[in-house]
Amino acid sequence: MGLNERGYEIAEAMVRGADSLALVCHQRAGVRVLDCGVAAAGCHEAGLGMARVALGGAGSVSLLPATAAADEAAWPGCPLPTIQVTSDRAVAACLAAQYAGWKVSAEGYFAMASGPMRAAIGKEDLYDDIGLRERPAVAVGLLEASRLPPADICRDLATAAGVPPENLLLLVARTASPAGTLQVAARSLETAIHKLHDLGFDLGRIRGGSGTAPLPPVAADDLTAIGLTNDAILYGGSVVLEVEGAAAAVAELGPTSVSRASPAFGQPFKTVFEAAGRDFYAIDPALFAPARIEFVDVATGRRQVFGGVEPEIVVASFAAGGR
Repeated sequence: MGLNERGYEIAEAMVRGADSLALVCHQRAGVRVLDCGVAAAGCHEAGLGMARVALGGAGSVSLLPATAAADEAAWPGCPLPTIQVTSDRAVAACLAAQYAGWKVSAEGYFAMASGPMRAAIGKEDLYDDIGLRERPAVAVGLLEASRLPPADICRDLATAAGVPPENLLLLVARTASPAGTLQVAARSLETAIHKLHDLGFDLGRIRGGSGTAPLPPVAADDLTAIGLTNDAILYGGSVVLEVEGAAAAVAELGPTSVSRASPAFGQPFKTVFEAAGRDFYAIDPALFAPARIEFVDVATGRRQVFGGVEPEIVVASFAAGGR
């Protein structure tokens, strides 16, 4: 079963449980659109569902309480709940599905698009490197947006994915919502793997991985929420990658290229984002990496750690940005 089929099953369960999750399902041009946090209230459980859908069912996502043992190595005594993502198909889950690799922009509507439908559409150059394009019978995707998509965009997405409109399911939430905040913060592992792809790392060496990031408070507006969720990963995210031949592979990268490689490191992301005209694609791509990345050689058990979390930055960001 492919990423779209697995993700679609998870999304279908969310539709069936919409009332208990405080979600609302709409139809636009035959496409089902599940409001997870635009007009609907949503909840953290819905955010966990969105994150699992985004991974195409190829990873697990958990909300851990403060001071959970899984975070002790990176941030001893962390006073914040954390989102943990684990996958033994990390490249497929994170790059072929979860990565927000393109934007939907037409007729005054804008959304960051992610999830398995990207593999069905397959228009990004990324798939020339990793493969993993799909021709599914059903497709599912996420839109990070402040409005639900209009009918013409829904129709166009179904056409691009090669499925009938009734076989496309879209999950939508604004960043400044409980579900939207959680599903963005659940991208620490994806951020690490995408950074390694940008550096030319052989992704075929990766056997699995896990990542954690502190859960930000829900912000009053989307701009602030974008800042908080990115601060959570850039300054509080910790990733462990199980890699074949890690020692030699990592030596080729150089420690400064893996983390803290951008002059913008240390600045609140909201400040960086505004300076870039609120355009993600205008930001120095070297900035996008979890604060801490640990490589574990699957053959020898040798561990190499790059970077480290910055609790002071995270706590200050969260304190200033919460509702």
